[in-house]
Amino acid sequence: MAKTFKLEIVTPERCVLEMDAVSLIVPGSEGYLGILADHAPIIAELTLGKVTIKDEGGRETSLAITGGFMEASGNVVRLLADSAELAEEIDVVRAQEAVKRAEERLQETAAHVDHARAEAALQRAINRLRVARGE
Repeated sequence: MAKTFKLEIVTPERCVLEMDAVSLIVPGSEGYLGILADHAPIIAELTLGKVTIKDEGGRETSLAITGGFMEASGNVVRLLADSAELAEEIDVVRAQEAVKRAEERLQETAAHVDHARAEAALQRAINRLRVARGE
């Protein structure tokens, strides 16, 4: 039986997930990093991307996150995410509409359009779609 650690994923709005995990892969600001039981203490900045969790039965759980922080210490890992959605919670139609809106905004040349904000919205929507599709 594989050794586990306690995992908590929270956002400002809710506790998204609490479980015992065998492994965790998170999008760190310097690249993806993996966590197993008995990992050395670490605090890491998270960025937009996919979180992948494996449990004792080998089942995989995926989430889309938009950033935050991770703390691992004493076989407890906490993800404090700006936002996090389980793959099965993602509304694919809504995410597709968000992609379309963001792409339309990026095509506009008006001075009032915030292109950086539109690009960020596009990247968030694309990430949500990838996680929902299992990519």
